[in-house]
Amino acid sequence: MAGDDAPPTNRKAEPSPDMTADDKRAVDERGSGSAKVVHEVVRLRGEEELDRPFRSLLFSGFAAGVAVSTSILAEAFLHMRLPDEPWTELVVSLGYTVGFVIVILGNMQLFTESTVTAVLPLATHPTRCNLARLLRLWGTVFAANMAGTFLVAFLMARHVVVDPEQLDAAKAVSRAILTHGPGETLLRAMPAGFLIASIAWILPNARGSEFWVVVLVTYVVAIGGFSHVVAGSTEAWLLMLTGETGIGHAVFGLVLPALVGNIIGGTGLFAVVAHGQVRDEIKTG
Repeated sequence: MAGDDAPPTNRKAEPSPDMTADDKRAVDERGSGSAKVVHEVVRLRGEEELDRPFRSLLFSGFAAGVAVSTSILAEAFLHMRLPDEPWTELVVSLGYTVGFVIVILGNMQLFTESTVTAVLPLATHPTRCNLARLLRLWGTVFAANMAGTFLVAFLMARHVVVDPEQLDAAKAVSRAILTHGPGETLLRAMPAGFLIASIAWILPNARGSEFWVVVLVTYVVAIGGFSHVVAGSTEAWLLMLTGETGIGHAVFGLVLPALVGNIIGGTGLFAVVAHGQVRDEIKTG
């Protein structure tokens, strides 16, 4: 019959009836959460972030800025100990993942991760109140992240946390951002925003593999030469403080284009798509 070929609608998938209760429980425990479940987990986390006190956001964002700066330190330490070979960059890029592991697994406030978690409450309930809460979070976290990265760059430039040889290695690693104009930086920031935002979506189903999820995604950002506004700001401030670029270029040529690109990639692309795939289920579920 023709009706036999029609896909069933509004039907919930169930384990086979011949399975024991213990088998069914094992299936439930091992199965990944549906897109709708993941959306709700991430949305609730976003609600918690939007409700955090200003001071908590400020200190968490500042700590994240300081912590993510360890990425450039790790890259510099690897760079100065490796030969100049075609494969060297692949190994040095592993250092880029260090700061993100600390920040994301430490639940610190990183601006680009907030581009998806904090946006879902607004996408689900688009009200002026939620928009104001989002802008408050973004403004506070971004300013705190920048303050943290600037402090680390200042301490590096003054040889407080690194010696001259390590500083030279850090500047050598950082100079790659000077090869891109503002437009190219913006374009390169879009994939970075998308990838970092995807981490927040993946982690609820990671189940003990959170470390490898963060390392894998951020390693792709590194080897792809994509621009992350927070991690990249450490490099921009360092080059500015050591006289290799001016404040105008650091702010308007490097940091702000990366900011816009990360927002487009993380919010305009990932958050919208992540919400769109379950929008009808939320309305009818």
